Amino acid sequence: MKRTFLGHPRPLLTAMIQAETPEDVMAAVGKALAEGCDAFGLQLCKLKPHYRTKNTYQSLFELMEDRPIYITNYRHAYNAGLPEEELAEGLVAAAQAGATLCDVIGDLFDPSPFELTENPLAVARQRELIDRIHSLGAEVLISSHIDSFLPAEKVLQIAFAQQERGADIAKIVTRADSQEEEIENLRATSLLKEKLQIPFLFLSNGSHYKLHRMIGPLLGSVMYLCVGQHDALSTKTQPLLSSVRQVLDGFAHYDRKGE
Repeated sequence: MKRTFLGHPRPLLTAMIQAETPEDVMAAVGKALAEGCDAFGLQLCKLKPHYRTKNTYQSLFELMEDRPIYITNYRHAYNAGLPEEELAEGLVAAAQAGATLCDVIGDLFDPSPFELTENPLAVARQRELIDRIHSLGAEVLISSHIDSFLPAEKVLQIAFAQQERGADIAKIVTRADSQEEEIENLRATSLLKEKLQIPFLFLSNGSHYKLHRMIGPLLGSVMYLCVGQHDALSTKTQPLLSSVRQVLDGFAHYDRKGE
């Protein structure tokens, strides 16, 4: 069966891995499998460059068994200062090695506010890249990481732009630094579910992110981004896989009691 992030009846528990060596990736994969993850995410920017080969990717992907694999290749860590073309080719190489879902930054080829370029030439190059990835049998997520709060209608506007460029999944990350902003992010999640024609992943950071990270997928986001454990390289706002399982088990128990 083809690995995919699309068409699942419930949000996937995706174990995100940020590691510098294949050995560290292997250890994280083993822990996540033992805890019952549904999918994996591997952030290539944290992997030391000399390990980024087709053979290494294929070996690591094989360890992930039949789980779909989400790949990012952001501008930071070991990618800092690299040409945009190298970031794009890194995604293509991962797709050639068997990655399921490739993350195309929304301002790739033209770094812009809100990580969403409006430059026609850059947008055309993004479309070409998306077509290349699709031709390899992989899926595409377009991401916009925004270090500020946005009202729900603005979040929807960004998601529509990502959808129009050919994304299979739209990803937006904002902030919430008050209860009111956190509630607005939940409203935005509901609005995305209602209006968008493709799956989406809407997350937030800031001081008020936990409720959105835990409840958002139950309102429509396509997956949870989790970690097997928090370490020096992991994203601290990503919840533990074990914690997410407890929340989901709690909701399942509540549903059973109501039957």
